[in-house]
Amino acid sequence: MRVHSLDEITIKKALDSGASGIIVPQINSAKQAAQAVAFAKYPPQGQRGVGIARAQDYGFSFNDYIEQANDEIVVVVQAEHAEAVENIQAIATTPDVYGVFIGPYDLSASLGKMGQLDDPIVVNAIEHITQNFLTAGVKLGVFTTSAEAAIPYIERDFTLITAGTDTLLLGKCGRGIVGEIKER
Repeated sequence: MRVHSLDEITIKKALDSGASGIIVPQINSAKQAAQAVAFAKYPPQGQRGVGIARAQDYGFSFNDYIEQANDEIVVVVQAEHAEAVENIQAIATTPDVYGVFIGPYDLSASLGKMGQLDDPIVVNAIEHITQNFLTAGVKLGVFTTSAEAAIPYIERDFTLITAGTDTLLLGKCGRGIVGEIKER
């Protein structure tokens, strides 16, 4: 589940509701990455609060869940700011960070190249993130706007890929329907 921010209560609620992992936006330092992990993991690995919730079948699977949660809960950080690019090696090697999800639009904006995903500065920043996470052996993800835009990332071993948004997909479908009506 993508949470709205690096917030302990929000992360706990997401995991207690049964999410098998979290995606945390705007992680710009190893300290923030470590905090995301700490919020998602039970002691002694982290500081996640323990309570009866949906994730443990409202207590009926409490012991099984608690025993496995730290190994199974996935923490993905989003690299979407110039500051993250500067700190990416430390972020990539933060213990228990499962993956990174690159937000190219926010990243391009923070680099002064809003929406210019083909600009060499943005391309180089994405490549820098990619190389550091590949070197660290951490999973890679990225937001794209289409299947075609996703192909180069798939070819580079990215495994968490978004190819559009609900509004973009609905809008394309709607425009297609309007186009069909106009042709008649």
